[in-house]
Amino acid sequence: MLVVMEHGATPEHVQRVVKTIEELGYQARPMPGAQRTAVGLVGNDGRVDSSRLAALPGVKEIIHVTQPYKQVSREWQQEPTRVHVAGGIVIGGDDVVVMAGPCAVESETQILTAARQVRAAGAVILRGGAFKPRSSPYTFQGLGLKGLKLLVRAREETGMAIVTEAMDAEGVDQVAEHADIIQIGARNMQNYSLLKRAGRAGKPVLLKRGMSATITELLLSAEYLLAEGNRDVILCERGIRSFDPATRNVLDLTAIPLVHSLSHLPIIADPSHGTGRRDKVIPMARAAVAAGADGIMVEVHPEPDRALSDGDQTLYPDQFAELMRQIRGIADAIGRRIAEPVGAEA
Repeated sequence: MLVVMEHGATPEHVQRVVKTIEELGYQARPMPGAQRTAVGLVGNDGRVDSSRLAALPGVKEIIHVTQPYKQVSREWQQEPTRVHVAGGIVIGGDDVVVMAGPCAVESETQILTAARQVRAAGAVILRGGAFKPRSSPYTFQGLGLKGLKLLVRAREETGMAIVTEAMDAEGVDQVAEHADIIQIGARNMQNYSLLKRAGRAGKPVLLKRGMSATITELLLSAEYLLAEGNRDVILCERGIRSFDPATRNVLDLTAIPLVHSLSHLPIIADPSHGTGRRDKVIPMARAAVAAGADGIMVEVHPEPDRALSDGDQTLYPDQFAELMRQIRGIADAIGRRIAEPVGAEA
């Protein structure tokens, strides 16, 4: 439920609404806006007597949110959320933000080389896995804390912000200490204890859609993060499972405009995992930008044929440079632009 205040409502009016909501046994979330303030009621079990709130001074109207998710919905907040990341990067605005780098951090030479290459081509955020959830227990699982420290080293040299995945509660604390964005992977999208911990970590969170998750399930998982007080949430469409083995997954580009219509949160696309095929990454990245994605996440390795994970979906540096050239034209055609690198020179 949303309590929308009059344009001239005073802070005392807002506080009166907050106090009344708390007296009813629920949580109140004031949301100041450019024109007026709204107060969200959290924990609505359907038994709220809205007449008590409607009669308070300064109240304009009561809006009942009908979706099972509340705080992530457009009813709750009409204007798009803009997530501010270290280095002046904004995700969810006019710029399309490109995140790129290897699937996994393998060595200092590898991650530094990759960081220099993707930054030179125009990426503004470095991706790289320090902790790697793999389908097989016998494949490379990542360097862990050492990998996080190598990512920090790459940030110091290139000025790029870092996004990397946390797999458990302990990992959230380590990632939050070293990285700029905490990634929650597809396999953990419905790991609710992990979501709660990430929601309290004080860093932006990138939430990937699960392999078989509906849009509603994705938004409900995001709701866990916002319910813990973290409003800096970025959604990611990374492909869903299909009956057809021709590609690793099916990149559901319909999810991009659909999420934009249902939620104020930004959404990016991952054409690398979405296709699992190197030759399909560039065309699907083009399509994602054209569909309105607020960013793309692409796997790039100095030597994909020697990568320890996901080499067959990873671009060579020159292919990534070509991808950047192509999506700049697409972004310009739809009235947007590709975010430019900031910070230290590579």
